[in-house]
Amino acid sequence: MYIHIGGEISLLKKNIIGIFDIEKTSVNKSVNDYLKLLQKKGRIYYTSYEMPKAFVVTDNMVYITNVSAATIKKRFSEDKI
Repeated sequence: MYIHIGGEISLLKKNIIGIFDIEKTSVNKSVNDYLKLLQKKGRIYYTSYEMPKAFVVTDNMVYITNVSAATIKKRFSEDKI
């Protein structure tokens, strides 16, 4: 099943490792260091030019999105076939 995370990006549910609220987690130095490192490696993708609300971690990329973490988590937990 695919999860729409914003823009034109949908990810396979099984590839999503974590969904995080950017406002709550960006105050943590370790998270900031992690995101800066991935930025340098070219492993961050912005789904929109709008204000970011969440980031989604996969095994090879981090997606920064304007869709809230709560909305993405709700989509993740829905059992639609």
